[in-house]
Amino acid sequence: MLNIFKNVLCQGYNQIIAGDVIMEKTDFFGALRAAASLTLYRNITLDPACRAWFNFVESVVKGKPADEILPMYSELFFRLAQLTDPAEGSFTGDAWQDHLLTLLLYDDNAFSRGASLYPPEELGPGLLDAARGDLVRLQAMFRIDGAAARAAVIDRLGAGGIPCGGLPLWQGLAAPAGLRAGTSSAGGIIDLLSQSTGWDSCLADLACYYRAAGAGPYGRYRAFRWSGAAGRLEGIAGPDPIRFTDLIGYQDQRRQVVENTEKFLAGFPANNLLLYGDRGTGKSSTVKALLNQYGEQGLRLVEVPKGSLGDFPQIIAMLRQQPQRFIIYMDDLSFEESEVEYKELKAVLEGGLTARPHNVLIYATSNRRHLVRERFSDRDTGDELHSNDTVQEKLSLADRFGVTIFFTTPDKALYLKIVRELAGQAGLALGSSELERRALLWASWHNGLSGRTARQFIENLSGELHLS
Repeated sequence: MLNIFKNVLCQGYNQIIAGDVIMEKTDFFGALRAAASLTLYRNITLDPACRAWFNFVESVVKGKPADEILPMYSELFFRLAQLTDPAEGSFTGDAWQDHLLTLLLYDDNAFSRGASLYPPEELGPGLLDAARGDLVRLQAMFRIDGAAARAAVIDRLGAGGIPCGGLPLWQGLAAPAGLRAGTSSAGGIIDLLSQSTGWDSCLADLACYYRAAGAGPYGRYRAFRWSGAAGRLEGIAGPDPIRFTDLIGYQDQRRQVVENTEKFLAGFPANNLLLYGDRGTGKSSTVKALLNQYGEQGLRLVEVPKGSLGDFPQIIAMLRQQPQRFIIYMDDLSFEESEVEYKELKAVLEGGLTARPHNVLIYATSNRRHLVRERFSDRDTGDELHSNDTVQEKLSLADRFGVTIFFTTPDKALYLKIVRELAGQAGLALGSSELERRALLWASWHNGLSGRTARQFIENLSGELHLS
């Protein structure tokens, strides 16, 4: 990358007029050199949009002809537009500046990882100096906004060289709005950096942000899915938005889940949980709602499929050193007689040589109290000397969970209560007696009395009423 600074000729213009701001050609040169000189935040230069930015700025600095600069500007505009979600809004109003701030906040490097684990005074002075220098360099890149970039192209094209349809500006691609990813604690540091004249003075604030939100993907995402094939955690950009206010009934069961989770978040001893019971009773929704209730307090949810139980040591090793609190979530957990993966889970829950870290709990949901299928034939001892040991081994898995919470099928009264409250949330104008009649009819035709059946009924009814 440093080779680009050889033989850079000051051809053409020396000033670029962008609105009311005059940018010297040296500003583009300085930004290009800053990008090439990044040390800790060097991963940023591998980002495709950042590479397109680099190529465009290099073409400006080298005074490339208009027919070379224009395609590079168009490629950069395309990359930034692809990253923009109008529904999520913009931090600064400038797509490049938005993207650079996102890369800065969620970069995984020695400083962001260290700051997420330790206060700034415990980090090495050399690491802090390198981070401070990178902030100065990143701010130089930040200053090349859409107006300056467009002005540089127009200056090179001349009045008669602007393509038909004009030259679009990547400012204003999305309306001003809130944060697009991660936690809302990012709002403070984004505002600070956007308005600061010297990013190096924001080092302590940035370190505090990493300490609160986490580094890299752990700061960007709240929900993860384990990919056994890739051997890594994959962030989930849009986790289920369900909240406890959306869930009706089963208050005692949810109170136990919430109290256990709050003890865990406060750093006190807490138990692994097994939520079992009939289908459609809200077991999975209860766990998912925890993320939306406590994500701001550092809670993260990691979904692990049953087939990846053998990867638990690897998963726990990844999570052990992180500052957040992780719930490993296994949905619809059960094992057939021939499946032996349950032994891996038993070792993790209790009895393994490696201690479970203080920042990890396991929550599982199941439709079965005894997670490993047991048959009457298992009690036929045959010639086995210690047949009871075999039976007890299968039954002991559920016992390894510290707390077991039972979600039973709702009776008619609870089912109708759920229906009425969901109808109220949806704003459905239908008489109570007619609503209940149709709800019971729906349950008899479909999946019986359950919270899931009630929600499906309301969704179907809502569509019917809106169409009519």
